[in-house]
Amino acid sequence: MSTLAVVGGGWAGLAAAVHATRAGRKVTLFEMAPQLGGRARQIDSHGLVLDNGQHILIGAYAETLALMRHVGVDLGRALKRTPLHIAYPDGSGLQMRSGAPVPAFIRAVWSYTGWSRGDKWALLSTAARWALGGFKCPPSWTVAHLTRHLPPTVREALLDPLCVAALNTPALQASAQVFLRVLKDALFSGHGSADLLLPRWKLSALWPDPAARWLARAGAELRLSRRVDAITREGSGWQIDGEPFDRVVLACTAGEAARLAEPHAVDWAALARGLRYEPIVTVYAHSADTQLPQPMLALRNDARAPAQFVFDLGALSGMEGVLAFVISGAAPWVERGNDATLAATLRQGQQALAPHLRSPLTGLRAVTEKRATFLCTPGLQRPGMTIRPGLHAAGDYVDGPYPATLEGAIRSGRDAANASA
Repeated sequence: MSTLAVVGGGWAGLAAAVHATRAGRKVTLFEMAPQLGGRARQIDSHGLVLDNGQHILIGAYAETLALMRHVGVDLGRALKRTPLHIAYPDGSGLQMRSGAPVPAFIRAVWSYTGWSRGDKWALLSTAARWALGGFKCPPSWTVAHLTRHLPPTVREALLDPLCVAALNTPALQASAQVFLRVLKDALFSGHGSADLLLPRWKLSALWPDPAARWLARAGAELRLSRRVDAITREGSGWQIDGEPFDRVVLACTAGEAARLAEPHAVDWAALARGLRYEPIVTVYAHSADTQLPQPMLALRNDARAPAQFVFDLGALSGMEGVLAFVISGAAPWVERGNDATLAATLRQGQQALAPHLRSPLTGLRAVTEKRATFLCTPGLQRPGMTIRPGLHAAGDYVDGPYPATLEGAIRSGRDAANASA
């Protein structure tokens, strides 16, 4: 039986371990933290069990959903499925209905309140041109350049929020080609592909914990709180701190993978180390007896109002009155500091959600993930999956068609496991 070492127990590393174990290989997983999950895990605060950030899945995440189902996750209980809604507290916004995504998108645009007939026609005709062009554009284009001919109302209320939610990169900097790929998969991957899948369970219960239980039952070895110091070449195989393995998958952070890979692939390590990052801040707040009209609402943000979305954790997971405000592309707010960000978000939420709040908002915690995702800019050169024969990389940063998403991480884990067979 061939042996595989997986270094890193985030979503990509666990996906690699599950795929390799299913293929009949002996897997040992190393994780430097005391818990699995990487940047999508749960934390404890103020006596509450929270996530370190809010993650959205969509119906097009076929590989993620299939692997969750394989390790025993009840998707109907774990995820709240709704048609795509980018709705604001005043009731405006894009609200798709169930069904085939293209007709549903057309109907949703045409019924959008607050847009003129010209606004709606401009978006629909532009989307049709994108589709006829195969959802491709010059690699140097930003999302702002791609959408420059559209009315400001359409860009500001729909496309810019979609861009920063999907790529965690502002439209002025974001890769238009990657953005178009996300739209293509959401709108043209079949029935339900554009649906939002909002987690009812904590992130650790959604994938890392059930994956770990499945791996343990299948005979894989999980070594937590175990940092790998060095990887060395040994004949046709590899050694992890002197322990022999036939193949290795680096599923740790890009910086850690660069450290381990550099003795064997200097150029690959330079690419991995050269990635730039964009933070995400999640502000948790409480308003007793409050229930929002939808589990997720979009918010209008500017230089004084940081959050783009708010989640009602009472509606999703039973944490009554707890709201999670998400600030993507959060670099300017990280510079201002945690206290300023928390205060600004509470002011924004108090004003934007005033008709729905039963009591004043009080802050619980602001959680900052400083290296949440790589900055997804035009023409970005990302490190490839193969580092050396028998040494592969997995992670949402590895070269591929997707931005830094859970689906991108899961697929990279699958691909690395298959390549290392």
